Amino acid sequence: MSVLSKPVNRKIGRAMHDYSMLADGDQVLIAVSGGVDSLVLSWILNNWQHKAPIRYNLLAVYIDNGFGTSMSDNVAKQLDRINVPYLIEKTDFWERAAAAEDGKSTCYHCAKLRRNLLFSIAEQQGFNKIAFGHHKDDILETFFINLLYAGNLSTMVPKQELFDGRINIIRPMAYLVKDEIRKIAAEINIIPVKNTCPKDSDSKRQVARKVVASLSELDPKVKSNIFAALSNIRKGYLLDNTI
Repeated sequence: MSVLSKPVNRKIGRAMHDYSMLADGDQVLIAVSGGVDSLVLSWILNNWQHKAPIRYNLLAVYIDNGFGTSMSDNVAKQLDRINVPYLIEKTDFWERAAAAEDGKSTCYHCAKLRRNLLFSIAEQQGFNKIAFGHHKDDILETFFINLLYAGNLSTMVPKQELFDGRINIIRPMAYLVKDEIRKIAAEINIIPVKNTCPKDSDSKRQVARKVVASLSELDPKVKSNIFAALSNIRKGYLLDNTI
């Protein structure tokens, strides 16, 4: 029996409907990091299969970046518990990213290597969708990362078409906030696997998270208003130096 509350169930369904995330016959690869978000997403998509009017297949993929810990075993235990099929890929990405010397951060290189491997696995094994556990807070934080550090107005989107439509990235939890995901995890007894990356607490995302939290303290409605603004764009009132 589903433990999803009606509001949460409605938000997931609305995100899937608004962005046409799933279709009959889809082959869905779930990008699993071991954190609470991707594990809860794995459970949601597996649970959704039993009530959806369509049929799709799932495979959770965990990429071991090579931190020299037992993260892979712990992630596998969690996926076994929620009965989601999975693939573990062991790599030396951390070592390769740390050795890169082209002005980019270790996190940038590690993320790029991981993402490229996910695309490769998807194409080789015939997956047309890659599901990420990003949520509403992630979308807001990414907006501020790009605003503060890249000087542009952009963020991650709930659905993104890549490689001439052969692969689509989907984010079924785009309308959920982190607290809602933590509550689901507690109810189904998902235990997130601690990230042992040496750079885990040293990133621009941490700064963006503090910015969003500070704004929310001023007014609880701020997060929802910023999220709404991301799809309420008034181009005529933005600077355009090409005019």
